[in-house]
Amino acid sequence: MFGWLRRHLRRPRFRLRTPNWPLRTKVSIFFGLLALVASVSLSVVTYTFARSSLLDERVASAKNLAISNASRVLSELRSGDVEDFSTHFDEKINPQDNGFISVQLADGQVFGDIRGPEGFPEQLQEAVEDGRSGLQRFGRSGDHYIGVGVYLASVDAAYFEAFPLESTERNLRSLIIAFSAGSGVTVLLASSIGVWTGRRLLRPLQRITDVAGDIAGGDLATRVAPERDSDLQPLVNSFNGMADAVQARIEREERFASDVSHELRSPITALAAATDVLERRRDELPERSKQAVDVVINQVRRFDRMVLDLLELARIDAGAADTHLERADVAALCRRIARRYSEADLPVDVAAGVPSAVAIDRIRFERILGNLLDNATHHAGGAKRISVEPAGDSFVDVVVEDAGPGVDDADRTRIFERFARGHASLHRVGTGLGLALVAEHVHALGGEVWVEDRPGGGARFVVHLPTRPDANESEAGT
Repeated sequence: MFGWLRRHLRRPRFRLRTPNWPLRTKVSIFFGLLALVASVSLSVVTYTFARSSLLDERVASAKNLAISNASRVLSELRSGDVEDFSTHFDEKINPQDNGFISVQLADGQVFGDIRGPEGFPEQLQEAVEDGRSGLQRFGRSGDHYIGVGVYLASVDAAYFEAFPLESTERNLRSLIIAFSAGSGVTVLLASSIGVWTGRRLLRPLQRITDVAGDIAGGDLATRVAPERDSDLQPLVNSFNGMADAVQARIEREERFASDVSHELRSPITALAAATDVLERRRDELPERSKQAVDVVINQVRRFDRMVLDLLELARIDAGAADTHLERADVAALCRRIARRYSEADLPVDVAAGVPSAVAIDRIRFERILGNLLDNATHHAGGAKRISVEPAGDSFVDVVVEDAGPGVDDADRTRIFERFARGHASLHRVGTGLGLALVAEHVHALGGEVWVEDRPGGGARFVVHLPTRPDANESEAGT
């Protein structure tokens, strides 16, 4: 019971989510915050010391000057000519700029400031009344002063003088502005150093990232250059070792597939010859034997097609399949290939703006379009149309449309991988290599291939090809 209560009455946990900033930004912020804390701390300590020193200096100066003026007042009062002293008080005793002086005699007569001693703090007045001297800071009309009170015992008089702190406060404000500006400059400088440090720290990782991209793009021989930093060299060694292992494994698998395909070519050729003989004498066999012969013939032909596709992929992987570009009419080439694949009635629509001749490899293009037509025949009930459309200034799209079940979104990239099939064609006849060959040949020509939905149902296989050899470079530059 109590356990249930504890579980349900437990306070919700709030987790502080840190922003997902790049490492370079985090390093810059760290340097900036570190500089801010250091500069503010140093500024506070320095300002406190400077303020104390300036105030102490001002207090000592005010004390000395007040004692000097009080001595002059004492001399004047001892002379006995009080009336003359009262008349010429402002001429004989001059306060500092914006300061004021008040002298009070035993009989209550006041010289100087019209407010008299009441213009000074009560504690200072009480100290002088008790026969002592004192010093106190106070404010008056928004200004700040140092008040000095001196008791003149020999004449039973009280001397008060106020010294303005305006110049001291002005100096302190200048210090605050200077320290604030210095802290800002320090933070900016530290942040700049943080940016530079972040770039320097991430530069080796960027090189590793670039090499990893080259390897992913098919350049398996690329490696990371050695690092002078002993802390980074183990990372470089580990990455290069991994790349060596991956390259060796891929090359070993490619050699294995190529060797197996070559070794299978001879027995497949013999089997194909034997099945041709069986096919020619099929009518002489019983009905059940005819069915068995048909199965054998279909499977041998499928096996032969798969071996041929594997050999072609092996040549592409080994870089043995050269590209020979020549000027050709894409629309006429599409019609010729359609007739060769028993699709003579298939419409070929050419949109306005398609160039009359483009630079293309005829053999590769025939493999691309032929495999797409075979794919439509085996998995979509046949192609419905071929269309040639312009795609910008330097590209052309060749589209094969069908009215089949279409391709699921999850399969639109996977079907161009080797031995991959869409969910709709799992139980259909095929090797799973046709579309992979399409993708390889399209990439060799510098283009792209993808599949999309066809209006009204079905799929559209789009082959995006450059119309001239330098089209890819122009598009990259743009």
